Amino acid sequence: MTTHTKELITYSSALAMLASGIVLAFLSFFLNDYDIANGVLVYIAQALVYSGSIFGVALYIKSKLVEFRSEMRQMMDPKDLKDPKDLTPQSKI
Repeated sequence: MTTHTKELITYSSALAMLASGIVLAFLSFFLNDYDIANGVLVYIAQALVYSGSIFGVALYIKSKLVEFRSEMRQMMDPKDLKDPKDLTPQSKI
């Protein structure tokens, strides 16, 4: 399974969950005399938490991956290397 397929599956499941929560909220509101049942509110909350966590985790991982790549490129740049010992990470104390 490629990375593109995994991202497509996670984003589509998050969007489907979000859409189902919105649809259920509107149906419950208009079919029950403008009242939303407690169970529907719990489902909407869970849908929002799930969707938010999927999007938040994906963004966090992507930002950390970009940060890691930039650090590796900076460390592996051959014009900055004078000695092979320079490949070891420096402690930032």
